Amino acid sequence: MYAVIKCGNKQFNVKEGQKIKIDKVKLEIGDVIEITKVLLINKKNKIIKIGRPFVKTATVSAEIIAHKREKKIKIIHFKRRKHYMRHKGHRQWFSEIKIINIKGY
Repeated sequence: MYAVIKCGNKQFNVKEGQKIKIDKVKLEIGDVIEITKVLLINKKNKIIKIGRPFVKTATVSAEIIAHKREKKIKIIHFKRRKHYMRHKGHRQWFSEIKIINIKGY
């Protein structure tokens, strides 16, 4: 069984026991969050419920495992023939969560 959830501005196809990276949330490690923005629930390759836009009775429980940072991306500003070049780097924070339970089917 899997569900399609919306977390932040991204959509994820999740199964029970799966680990995913989402935008950082201001909760402690070990806390359990309830995600109510469920777009679709599927069980045994049969679509059970499709939301418009969300399934009202569905929730996905997840546990926060860690808060980490992504690999550094390099940003270069460059203007040719003007003797101008700037280097910057950025590391985005994320929270890693583990899906515990999918309810609402």
